[in-house]
Amino acid sequence: MPFPEVSMQIDAARKAQKVLSSYTQEQVDELVRALAWAIYRDDHAEHLAKMAVEDTGLGNVQDKVIKNKRKTFGTLCDLLREKTVGIVRHHPEIGMTEWAKPVGVVGSLTPSTNPSATPANQAMMAIKGGNAIIISPSPAGLRTAKMLKSYFDKALLSLSAPTDLFQVIEGPISFDKAEYLSRNVDLLIVTGDQVNVRRGYSSGTPCIGVGKGNVPVIIESTADLPDAAAKICASKTFDNATSCSSENAVIILDDVFDKALEALQQAGGYLATESETDRIQQTLFVDGNINRHAIGKTIDQLAELFGLEGKLTDKRFVIVPQDSIGPDFPLSGEKLSLVLSLYRAPTFEDALQICEDILDYEGAGHSVGIHTANPKRSRELAERIDVARVLVNQAHTFGNGGGMNNALPFTLTMGCGTWGKNSISENLSIKHFINKTLLVETFDKEMPRPSDAFGTSYKAELDAS
Repeated sequence: MPFPEVSMQIDAARKAQKVLSSYTQEQVDELVRALAWAIYRDDHAEHLAKMAVEDTGLGNVQDKVIKNKRKTFGTLCDLLREKTVGIVRHHPEIGMTEWAKPVGVVGSLTPSTNPSATPANQAMMAIKGGNAIIISPSPAGLRTAKMLKSYFDKALLSLSAPTDLFQVIEGPISFDKAEYLSRNVDLLIVTGDQVNVRRGYSSGTPCIGVGKGNVPVIIESTADLPDAAAKICASKTFDNATSCSSENAVIILDDVFDKALEALQQAGGYLATESETDRIQQTLFVDGNINRHAIGKTIDQLAELFGLEGKLTDKRFVIVPQDSIGPDFPLSGEKLSLVLSLYRAPTFEDALQICEDILDYEGAGHSVGIHTANPKRSRELAERIDVARVLVNQAHTFGNGGGMNNALPFTLTMGCGTWGKNSISENLSIKHFINKTLLVETFDKEMPRPSDAFGTSYKAELDAS
């Protein structure tokens, strides 16, 4: 046995999950409330945010506090609406009764971008479904995850629940240790690095992974330009653009290009010159990969890194004009930094094509956005582009993982469907943490006549028979 300590944690999780299986719905909901409060309360949310930034160097404390609180509260509200213990649905008119049952022990590989919010979000879902969960964090996120564990332990103990319902793999963190966990749990969730996602899918364990983000957003001719610019700026700059839902490219229709660009600049964007854009690309990408020293950094840090000292003093993000897409033009891909690519589209059809080309290069299946006052345009976008989510007139980072004003489930784990080589094309939610047992009884089911079902195409054959 290569990792006996991990095996012991899995055994402990199975024992804890067995205890949880005897809880009523009310008891389970109280556990979820306690876990939510353990990260939502001001002192804990701030402590975890500070620790995350200190250890990972990614994002900023203020926004991570908001993320810890907002995602937790939204997830709590989602979960309290759901029934997950015993009979959850009964439809006597069709002879169908549904039981929800746990999947067992969940293993989760979590990213350094969200070392507290992602584990907390998934733990609430897992335990709501009657499961235990074991987190394998990134090496840089280990200390934050362990601190979250200490908060959760107190919450669970306050309700006399086993603390092994939520565990964190002991350091040092390694691919091999994460792989061992992956092979020996009942369900695996992988958020973050695509290498980890591919390893998760090859583990032999049922796996839910996510695709790569590279969100393009269209500013259409009828858009409220100041509103669009303000939302794009707020979204792009949140937590220093570490979110996979952060806008990576904006595509502006020709007839509003100048005014929309002016609005983006007034909102805090700095329009880079051609030579500055070349320098940014050479700095931001090294040997075809994102320079880790640029990921999630502040605008002041990027100013020094890009040689733009003095030019970004009152700015919040950098706009880099582009006219090409693909591996030879890395600024058309995901950047995880305060850099927004800019494209100009003569027509809406051109905008759709640019959007499609960007996602074909990187970000397949993830999401797109549009700012428009014309519902026809948003429907055209949704019909044309193969993504799991199309957001209309929203700050993408805030809405894509569940918003206070949209119906998407709150989550930090977003599936991209088969387009992004994922098993789900929706937001991770409680439905993915339960098994179902269906009691199927007979009922008087009305069936059509063969002539109605087959239609006129087979009339001659039907008459002959």
